[in-house]
Amino acid sequence: QVQLVESGGGLVQVGGSLRVSCAASGLTFSSYAMGWFRQAPGKEREFVAAISWSGSPTYYADSLKGRFTISRDNAQKMVYLQMNSLKPEDTAVYFCAADEGSVPITAAGIDYWGQGTQVTVSS
Repeated sequence: QVQLVESGGGLVQVGGSLRVSCAASGLTFSSYAMGWFRQAPGKEREFVAAISWSGSPTYYADSLKGRFTISRDNAQKMVYLQMNSLKPEDTAVYFCAADEGSVPITAAGIDYWGQGTQVTVSS
């Protein structure tokens, strides 16, 4: 049974940093490209960042380049999202995604999703 479990969300002040993590199990992790998406209340799920099977290349939403960094550890079956200079508009539930066939840069057709972790940026 495939599981993606996110952790590390929470409340942070504007300008602060947070790292969210995703632990994968039940799959051959190195065979999956990984990604992060987020969904704010009343909005559609949107792409945040993705990383290929080996760790390079990486992909980011244009609006987030320079503030967010995605990384992975294939030995530990983990993927991370480091978020810096956080803004109130970054408030959302952050979801981990895994896809075997392609780098997950769109929400449609992804093989597996985590349950999400809440990130709240307070002003």
